[in-house]
Amino acid sequence: MTRRILHVVTNVGHYDDPSHPTGLWLSELTHAWHVFAEHGFEQTIVSPQGGRSPLEPRSLKFPTYDKTAKAWHGDPDRMELLEHTAGPDEIDAADYDAIYFTGGHGVMYDFPDSEGLQRITRQIWEQGGVVASVCHGYCGLLNTLLSDGSLLIAGRQVTGFAWTEEVVARVDKLVPYNVEEEAKKRGARYQKATLPFAPYTVVDGRLVTGQNPGSAKKTAEKVAELL
Repeated sequence: MTRRILHVVTNVGHYDDPSHPTGLWLSELTHAWHVFAEHGFEQTIVSPQGGRSPLEPRSLKFPTYDKTAKAWHGDPDRMELLEHTAGPDEIDAADYDAIYFTGGHGVMYDFPDSEGLQRITRQIWEQGGVVASVCHGYCGLLNTLLSDGSLLIAGRQVTGFAWTEEVVARVDKLVPYNVEEEAKKRGARYQKATLPFAPYTVVDGRLVTGQNPGSAKKTAEKVAELL
């Protein structure tokens, strides 16, 4: 049976200060998409509001603007997928084997409190599916409650973009909160690589998380192994 993956992307195109653009970190989508395509998985893109997912300008520059990102950016059909993403109400979670939250700083604003995304994530998890995120994608897991009222990430090993990486990237004054700290507050057993921006992926049962853009491919490979 063909496995089906649901990618989650942001609808937000700027920080609190509109003069600072942000959005989807493209390679975090394209690296995973490429891995899943090689496995023959069917793939769908959803966003909190549906519709357009803007791209983070910095993701279109060296070093993460690589072969897969350039190929996607240069393909009108692929770019069209990001203009017309599905909304949560259009998604039947029973159809999917895994959900994969992409990053980019835009997700810090619209992922955490999306009840639609929480519903989908909870159902995929409770039907035995895989829940995954990369970089800031774990913002989408912060407030996801399971049917028993517990937080999905509580007591589980998790990684995601570290506060030290926010500082190195010089966006620590722009971000609305410290997501590493928020995950810890919710009981996540947060882990990170010794060096900022080094690829790092954590697997805790059916929960797979990657720390930063360089971790997307490995995260997707771990999801594929579980499936």
